[in-house]
Amino acid sequence: MKAFMTNGTIDFLQKLQQKHANLDFFFMNSHEGSLAYYEGTGKSVFTAGREYEILIQKGAVKQEGYVVMNNIPVTEDGKPVFEDRFKKRQQDVDGMPGFQAFRLLKPTKGNTYVVFTQWESEKDFKNWKNSAAFQQAHQDQGTKPPAYFADRPFVTKYHMVDQEELN
Repeated sequence: MKAFMTNGTIDFLQKLQQKHANLDFFFMNSHEGSLAYYEGTGKSVFTAGREYEILIQKGAVKQEGYVVMNNIPVTEDGKPVFEDRFKKRQQDVDGMPGFQAFRLLKPTKGNTYVVFTQWESEKDFKNWKNSAAFQQAHQDQGTKPPAYFADRPFVTKYHMVDQEELN
């Protein structure tokens, strides 16, 4: 299974939805702009989008909620180590109140993985970040980034766009 994303204005993204009514798009907004996301097995419908292989999938992405994407550039040599770390790790996140979905996304081009989590609300995400489960899941992360990081990770946060607002 693959995941596909592209950025654009809501008007532009809405036209994509009209053109590809057979796809289940998820639209998100942040202070930096809007994003369209969908999952599938075929080729991307985006001309200027990003494509990912879904390595780990928990829960179902929903039309409502709060999405946090941790974008992690990983060196070529570090990819197996990075992926193995996630596959071995306990995914306590899916038992947290407000959890909706988790995806570990491997880029088909480039080196920036995306750790995608969706929550019912921003408050639920903050509760996860302040939980003992989060501390335990991230206890091996010191102040020095792992050697497999190609660059500094960065986080993007989105609020889902109400589908009623688009119509």
